[in-house]
Amino acid sequence: MTKLDIVSKIKLFALANSLTENQLDKVEKELQIELGRKAPEQAKKREYYLQFDSRFREEAKSMAEHYEVFYCLERSIRNLVVQLMFEKYGDNWWNEKVDEEIKKNVEKNIHREEDSGFTIRSEEKIDYTTFGELTQIVTKNWLAFENLFKRGQRAFQRITNNLNQLRGPIAHCCALADDEVVRLELTVKDWFRLME
Repeated sequence: MTKLDIVSKIKLFALANSLTENQLDKVEKELQIELGRKAPEQAKKREYYLQFDSRFREEAKSMAEHYEVFYCLERSIRNLVVQLMFEKYGDNWWNEKVDEEIKKNVEKNIHREEDSGFTIRSEEKIDYTTFGELTQIVTKNWLAFENLFKRGQRAFQRITNNLNQLRGPIAHCCALADDEVVRLELTVKDWFRLME
């Protein structure tokens, strides 16, 4: 058996497993039962989780996908900003190229978090900016981003403004309306088209 045959068999096995898991997920959802396929920690969570209203549990399940998409998108945007600002302006880009108002707000957020006694969320100041402030950093330093966002600054601002609007319900635990789910999908596609 060749290496290619082995790889093909592994891929077929993984695909068959994925399809089976998908079908079992559907059965559990339709019949509202647990087949015991969850990890022990998830089962432990279920002990208290079932005390929540079933409507909220269903909303949470449907919103989880949107949260995951937005989480990945926002983390990647923050990472991209840091990377491109560093490449263009060097190590001291935060101190030299970020507006004083944003830096003050970030410091306030960091101190508030330190004072809370909770674990701080990050060592990176960029993680303490709002999504709107992140957009401001990019637009004020467009030279660092113009080669990536070939569709221009106005397209970038329109798309990030849309993302910021869509972020609200996701970040504040409200269900997205069906139209907004479609709008989120289209706006995420628009984001990736910005870089084509």
